[in-house]
Amino acid sequence: MQVKLRALEPEDLDLLYCIENNVQLWGVGVTNVPYSRYVLHDYIANSSDDIYADRQLRLIVENEEGLAVGIADLVDFDPRHSRAELGIVIQPAYRGMGYGRAAVSQLLHYASSVLNLHQLYAIVDVENSISMRLFETLGFQPNAKLKDWLCVGRSFHDAVMMQKIL
Repeated sequence: MQVKLRALEPEDLDLLYCIENNVQLWGVGVTNVPYSRYVLHDYIANSSDDIYADRQLRLIVENEEGLAVGIADLVDFDPRHSRAELGIVIQPAYRGMGYGRAAVSQLLHYASSVLNLHQLYAIVDVENSISMRLFETLGFQPNAKLKDWLCVGRSFHDAVMMQKIL
Protein backbone atom coordinates (compact mmCIF):
# COMPACT_ATOMS: atom_id res chain seq x y z
CA MET A 1 0.00 0.00 0.00
CA GLN A 2 1.40 3.36 -1.05
CA VAL A 3 0.28 6.72 0.27
CA LYS A 4 1.53 10.24 -0.15
CA LEU A 5 1.77 12.69 2.73
CA ARG A 6 1.42 16.29 1.65
CA ALA A 7 0.77 19.75 3.07
CA LEU A 8 -2.74 21.10 3.50
CA GLU A 9 -4.18 22.87 0.46
CA PRO A 10 -7.28 25.10 0.24
CA GLU A 11 -9.06 22.20 -1.51
CA ASP A 12 -8.77 20.21 1.74
CA LEU A 13 -11.19 22.49 3.58
CA ASP A 14 -14.13 20.06 3.29
CA LEU A 15 -12.07 17.12 4.59
CA LEU A 16 -10.68 19.18 7.46
CA TYR A 17 -14.16 20.49 8.27
CA CYS A 18 -15.56 16.94 8.31
CA ILE A 19 -12.81 15.56 10.57
CA GLU A 20 -12.58 18.50 12.98
CA ASN A 21 -16.36 18.58 13.43
CA ASN A 22 -16.80 14.82 13.88
CA VAL A 23 -18.13 14.62 17.44
CA GLN A 24 -17.08 10.95 17.66
CA LEU A 25 -13.43 12.02 17.38
CA TRP A 26 -13.60 14.71 20.06
CA GLY A 27 -12.99 12.18 22.83
CA VAL A 28 -9.50 11.36 21.52
CA GLY A 29 -8.42 14.93 20.82
CA VAL A 30 -8.50 18.28 22.53
CA THR A 31 -11.43 19.72 20.58
CA ASN A 32 -14.87 20.02 22.14
CA VAL A 33 -16.42 22.72 19.98
CA PRO A 34 -17.20 22.78 16.27
CA TYR A 35 -14.98 24.78 13.94
CA SER A 36 -16.44 27.06 11.29
CA ARG A 37 -15.32 26.87 7.68
CA TYR A 38 -13.96 30.39 8.08
CA VAL A 39 -11.71 29.41 11.01
CA LEU A 40 -10.45 26.31 9.20
CA HIS A 41 -9.89 28.27 5.97
CA ASP A 42 -7.90 30.81 7.99
CA TYR A 43 -5.89 27.98 9.60
CA ILE A 44 -4.98 26.52 6.20
CA ALA A 45 -4.10 29.96 4.81
CA ASN A 46 -1.93 30.97 7.77
CA SER A 47 -0.20 27.72 8.66
CA SER A 48 3.48 28.01 7.91
CA ASP A 49 3.87 24.23 7.49
CA ASP A 50 7.00 24.66 9.58
CA ILE A 51 7.01 22.35 12.58
CA TYR A 52 9.58 24.57 14.31
CA ALA A 53 7.38 27.68 14.00
CA ASP A 54 3.96 26.06 14.53
CA ARG A 55 5.05 23.28 16.94
CA GLN A 56 2.84 20.99 14.88
CA LEU A 57 2.59 19.58 11.39
CA ARG A 58 -0.63 18.47 9.72
CA LEU A 59 -0.41 16.39 6.57
CA ILE A 60 -3.02 15.04 4.20
CA VAL A 61 -2.89 11.31 3.50
CA GLU A 62 -3.50 10.62 -0.19
CA ASN A 63 -4.02 7.20 -1.75
CA GLU A 64 -2.58 6.04 -5.09
CA GLU A 65 -5.44 7.71 -6.97
CA GLY A 66 -4.67 11.07 -5.36
CA LEU A 67 -7.76 11.01 -3.14
CA ALA A 68 -7.45 12.52 0.33
CA VAL A 69 -8.26 9.62 2.67
CA GLY A 70 -7.19 11.11 6.00
CA ILE A 71 -4.98 13.38 8.06
CA ALA A 72 -1.76 12.61 9.93
CA ASP A 73 -0.40 14.98 12.58
CA LEU A 74 2.71 15.61 14.57
CA VAL A 75 1.69 17.79 17.53
CA ASP A 76 3.19 18.88 20.83
CA PHE A 77 6.53 19.02 19.03
CA ASP A 78 9.32 19.49 21.57
CA PRO A 79 12.63 20.28 19.84
CA ARG A 80 14.57 20.33 23.11
CA HIS A 81 13.62 16.77 23.97
CA SER A 82 13.37 15.73 20.32
CA ARG A 83 9.88 14.23 20.44
CA ALA A 84 6.34 14.73 19.17
CA GLU A 85 2.91 13.18 19.52
CA LEU A 86 1.58 11.39 16.46
CA GLY A 87 -2.07 11.38 15.50
CA ILE A 88 -3.88 9.91 12.54
CA VAL A 89 -7.46 9.88 11.27
CA ILE A 90 -8.48 7.86 8.24
CA GLN A 91 -11.94 8.55 6.85
CA PRO A 92 -14.40 5.70 7.63
CA ALA A 93 -14.81 4.66 3.97
CA TYR A 94 -11.05 3.99 3.73
CA ARG A 95 -10.40 2.24 7.05
CA GLY A 96 -9.08 -1.30 7.11
CA MET A 97 -7.31 -0.91 3.77
CA GLY A 98 -3.79 -0.27 5.07
CA TYR A 99 -3.76 3.51 4.63
CA GLY A 100 -3.21 4.16 8.34
CA ARG A 101 -0.26 1.81 8.53
CA ALA A 102 1.31 3.22 5.36
CA ALA A 103 0.86 6.81 6.56
CA VAL A 104 2.32 6.13 10.03
CA SER A 105 5.24 4.27 8.42
CA GLN A 106 6.01 7.28 6.24
CA LEU A 107 5.63 9.65 9.18
CA LEU A 108 8.07 7.53 11.20
CA HIS A 109 10.62 7.72 8.41
CA TYR A 110 10.13 11.49 8.04
CA ALA A 111 10.40 12.09 11.79
CA SER A 112 13.58 10.06 11.98
CA SER A 113 15.44 10.99 8.81
CA VAL A 114 14.30 14.58 8.19
CA LEU A 115 13.34 15.97 11.60
CA ASN A 116 15.92 13.85 13.46
CA LEU A 117 13.45 13.19 16.27
CA HIS A 118 14.42 10.76 19.00
CA GLN A 119 10.91 9.52 19.70
CA LEU A 120 7.25 9.64 18.75
CA TYR A 121 4.32 8.75 20.95
CA ALA A 122 0.58 8.32 20.58
CA ILE A 123 -2.14 8.41 23.22
CA VAL A 124 -4.61 5.61 22.43
CA ASP A 125 -7.94 4.78 24.10
CA VAL A 126 -7.61 1.29 25.62
CA GLU A 127 -10.89 0.39 23.93
CA ASN A 128 -9.45 1.20 20.48
CA SER A 129 -7.91 -2.19 19.76
CA ILE A 130 -7.45 -1.40 16.06
CA SER A 131 -5.22 1.60 16.79
CA MET A 132 -3.37 -0.29 19.51
CA ARG A 133 -2.62 -3.09 17.05
CA LEU A 134 -1.57 -0.61 14.34
CA PHE A 135 0.98 1.08 16.59
CA GLU A 136 2.25 -2.20 18.02
CA THR A 137 2.86 -3.65 14.53
CA LEU A 138 4.96 -0.56 13.75
CA GLY A 139 7.15 -1.03 16.81
CA PHE A 140 5.45 1.24 19.33
CA GLN A 141 5.55 -0.01 22.91
CA PRO A 142 2.75 0.53 25.44
CA ASN A 143 4.72 2.35 28.14
CA ALA A 144 2.18 4.03 30.40
CA LYS A 145 -1.44 3.52 31.32
CA LEU A 146 -3.24 6.82 31.83
CA LYS A 147 -6.22 6.42 34.15
CA ASP A 148 -9.43 8.25 33.12
CA TRP A 149 -7.40 10.18 30.52
CA LEU A 150 -9.99 10.66 27.78
CA CYS A 151 -13.43 12.13 28.30
CA VAL A 152 -15.86 10.44 25.93
CA GLY A 153 -19.35 11.81 26.32
CA ARG A 154 -20.05 11.65 30.05
CA SER A 155 -17.58 8.88 30.84
CA PHE A 156 -13.83 8.68 31.12
CA HIS A 157 -11.68 6.10 29.36
CA ASP A 158 -8.23 4.89 30.24
CA ALA A 159 -5.57 5.45 27.61
CA VAL A 160 -2.17 4.01 26.86
CA MET A 161 0.87 5.98 25.82
CA MET A 162 2.36 4.13 22.88
CA GLN A 163 6.00 5.13 22.41
CA LYS A 164 8.61 4.45 19.75
CA ILE A 165 12.24 5.34 20.04
CA LEU A 166 13.46 6.12 16.52
